[in-house]
Amino acid sequence: MITDRPTVSVIIPNYNYEKTLAACLDAVFAQTHQPFEVIVVDDGSTDRSRKIAASYPCRVVAGAGNRGVSAARNIGACEARGEILFFLDSDVALRLDAVANALRVLRDDPDCGLVHGTYDTRPLFDDGPVEHYRVLHAHWWRRRSAGRVGTAVFALAAVRREVFAAAGPFHEALRDAEDVEYSDRLIRVAAIRLTDTVVGRHDDCSKLGDMLEEQFRRSLPLAGFAGAHRMRSGGVVVNPALGVLGATLFVAALPLLLAAPAAPVLTAVPLVFLALFLMADPGLPGFVRRERGLRFLAYFLAVHLLAQLAITAGLAVGTVRRLRGSGALTAAPPPETNAG
Repeated sequence: MITDRPTVSVIIPNYNYEKTLAACLDAVFAQTHQPFEVIVVDDGSTDRSRKIAASYPCRVVAGAGNRGVSAARNIGACEARGEILFFLDSDVALRLDAVANALRVLRDDPDCGLVHGTYDTRPLFDDGPVEHYRVLHAHWWRRRSAGRVGTAVFALAAVRREVFAAAGPFHEALRDAEDVEYSDRLIRVAAIRLTDTVVGRHDDCSKLGDMLEEQFRRSLPLAGFAGAHRMRSGGVVVNPALGVLGATLFVAALPLLLAAPAAPVLTAVPLVFLALFLMADPGLPGFVRRERGLRFLAYFLAVHLLAQLAITAGLAVGTVRRLRGSGALTAAPPPETNAG
């Protein structure tokens, strides 16, 4: 049960985020519901971000080298004293009412153990069209999934302390898809809610190559536990499978256009697959057009198609690794925590 004025511990893992950390902390300390404490866990940064954190009235906790976001969050949870643990990525700046709105959701739904939010349609820093693609897509899939869900994303998420203790700490062997693995344990303990009332502006990838590499890397676990999570618990769908399939088959069928003079009917094949890609997420094109206009929509869809191909590549490589026995998630239990 949440008290009238619950204490909130904001936990911010940080690794070389000097660009965004000040904006992140400014937004935290400007919240309408002031946090009881703010804990920045530095994961072995080599830039100025630790010095930036030290200039704010927060606790800066040093991790043991660069062990990844899961380890940093676990350290923060061990240090935290609040009734609510609010996990926040260091490249996200919350709207001023984000913490208050998260508490309202938890108060109104006693069965809900964790609430996580969405990204704004505008980036924290405007670094170009690739970043606009990313924040729009990230906003869209969260908005269409709002409500009770089977997946928690910890970029901006508030969890009851006792629920986190019951679910256990993050699996520190994971540097990607750690949210998915954690969600499988969390959903057995309490309900998860995704809301569009807890909002933050995100500084996302701004280079096409970096974005595609990240998409590929995050798709590797889809051949294993992450894919099983989606099938088992109705996890949040970021990229519908039909869209990934349509994009892949469209590119594979493009050589059929060369046969058009001899067999015109074959030109319809790639177009059918293109239509499948475009219709797999029905509201997405209209949403992007309303937000940025028709010209940007064309760019968005081209980049989105490339992202689907990166997913296919990651899934293929992940499948091969799993068949060889090198991509399976370790069965070792995650480390102990004092969060309870």
